[in-house]
Amino acid sequence: MRPAALLAAFTLAANAATAPPVASVAPVPKGAYTVDKAHTSLIFRVSHMGFSVYTGRFTRIDAQLRFDPANIPSSNIEVTIDPHSISADNPPEGFLETLAGKDWLDAEHFPQMTFRSKSLESTGRQTLRIRGELTLHGVTRPVTLEARYNGGYAGHPFDPHARVGFSAHGLLKRSDFGVSYGIPAPGTTMGVGDEVEVIIETEFSGPPLATNNH
Repeated sequence: MRPAALLAAFTLAANAATAPPVASVAPVPKGAYTVDKAHTSLIFRVSHMGFSVYTGRFTRIDAQLRFDPANIPSSNIEVTIDPHSISADNPPEGFLETLAGKDWLDAEHFPQMTFRSKSLESTGRQTLRIRGELTLHGVTRPVTLEARYNGGYAGHPFDPHARVGFSAHGLLKRSDFGVSYGIPAPGTTMGVGDEVEVIIETEFSGPPLATNNH
């Protein structure tokens, strides 16, 4: 065997020996799923005087999902968010406390934000529309999210539970929820925009792999 062929054979053998274990090929099961907080982000974006789009996030989130990949409309989700957990890059001293304060989120009087789905609709092979109700600042209004089901597995040797992942985004007006401080006057962008973009990346952990129950 030529040296180059011998090296290629050794390389293939080494890769086969060190290849990571693969996920189960069983169908993703329906059932109860809990959010994986380590793989979840909730980001918001809002115009800052028309000069830039300010980006922030909430870091304390909980969510419960009832999911059936074979029957998306039967699924539902409930999310709770701690408004005190608002965060941003390089905030000036006291800035986050101001955002959580009475002129903005008023987290002391409204210590929880919630989103509860009312309907899920398949809009494509892996896309869906989630219509629900958001409670923010003590006000409940309808909000629609456009989402993508990124797939999942029934289990993995390193993670013996089902896992699914989603990406979602939506728009809302903060004035609809009574948070109107700093909205620009008509005809100007000098202030903080009314329209808020919400971007979500998340994974959920679900039922244990069936073979682990035997």
